[in-house]
Amino acid sequence: MNKEKPSIPQGTRDFGPEKMARRNYIFGVIRNVFEKFGFLPLETPAMENLSVLTGKYGDEGDQLLYKILNSGDFLAKTTIEDLSRGYKNVLPKIASKGLRYDLTVPFARYVVMNRHEIAFPFKRYQIQPVWRADRPQKGRYREFYQCDADVVGTGSLICEAENIAMINEVFATLGIEDYEIKLSNRKILKGITEVIGAPGKENALAVAIDKLEKSGRERVFGELTAAGFESAALEKLLPFMELKGSNAEKLDQLNRMLSGSEAGQEGISELMEVMDHVRHFGLKQDHINLDVTLARGLNYYTGTIFEVKALGSRITGSLSGGGRYDDLTGVFGMEGVSGVGFSFGVDRIYDVLEELNAFPGEELISTKVMIVNFDLSVSGHGLELLSMLRRAGISSEIYPDPVKLKKQMSYANKKGIPYVLMAGTREIEAGRYGLKNMRTGVQEQLTIEEIIGMFADA
Repeated sequence: MNKEKPSIPQGTRDFGPEKMARRNYIFGVIRNVFEKFGFLPLETPAMENLSVLTGKYGDEGDQLLYKILNSGDFLAKTTIEDLSRGYKNVLPKIASKGLRYDLTVPFARYVVMNRHEIAFPFKRYQIQPVWRADRPQKGRYREFYQCDADVVGTGSLICEAENIAMINEVFATLGIEDYEIKLSNRKILKGITEVIGAPGKENALAVAIDKLEKSGRERVFGELTAAGFESAALEKLLPFMELKGSNAEKLDQLNRMLSGSEAGQEGISELMEVMDHVRHFGLKQDHINLDVTLARGLNYYTGTIFEVKALGSRITGSLSGGGRYDDLTGVFGMEGVSGVGFSFGVDRIYDVLEELNAFPGEELISTKVMIVNFDLSVSGHGLELLSMLRRAGISSEIYPDPVKLKKQMSYANKKGIPYVLMAGTREIEAGRYGLKNMRTGVQEQLTIEEIIGMFADA
């Protein structure tokens, strides 16, 4: 019998102890900032009903949803005729659930289901994996974590400014200094379609222009032509794609170019207010770049949108992004609840920190002290010392087997344990134990109280 070689699906990854320690460091920084800004934790199921997920991300997003086959004979309700009519006819009969595509739509579903227990405005954060049937490549995975923070129940643009403040604080703590926050507003896109003679086509413009950096202008214009944009409209679109100057200068240009659009003027006004709030927070605006070609192709965005990328990095995808959605809960029967939120892409942040060699070494250490196991005659005393260390809050372990000292020390080195405690017969009789610093090689004879005190003072 041939043994199958183990593997994992493309676009997914295993995370060993070292990588998990680094990921937990990132999660910890983000979680601390979220809670500092008043956000509460929330978790939702990995799977949602397809009726919740579909129609919220646009046609392309729906294509990337992972569908879960019904249990048992999932083809029982289908016929040959169903199969001949294509997957859209078959899908409702073989799958009713799917893996979540993001955390925002499940959050909206949660808000509607629990609206009578929630105090609005409701601020929540969520750190969980999501799944997308995308083409795997560097920095793009099929399974990845998102760290979302959303506020629903208020239209205040202070929330947008707080999002920018949180991004600044997280990146400053992680040591990511060279990054850009692209900022725009979906109402400006609506205004652009109005003044170029393509009113009502803002969603098609958003989906196409969102690919500008990756696909180039020619392919974007080809997609817009296919969506019904006339050549005259595309010619009028060009000046909007070529705005230059400072953020203030770009806003002045937009103000003139969109003078005939009420929606466009509203979008400009909102951007100016957000940037004014950012200034009052005392934040530098060096990282902010007004870019009307930013679209955030998801259909539910209605106002301010932003996206964050690392500069000078091989990781080209966004590290964070989000925006305002005025009626996402409306699709679930709860009208008129405005919200704004954003997400950190932990996997890409991880790749950037690895590229920058910016992970702090101490975050990788779980065990601080390892007690050497000499033999059965002293291992009992070693267990007593182990309990004392743990009661003092010191991460510690004892080597489980009384093997050669060389093997135990090799284990400590490979695991990166900084201290090894020697508790042999002589040490026990003297009441002073050998504590070896594995980095310097220096060994001291200390009482257990002195050892505990040393870590308490660190």
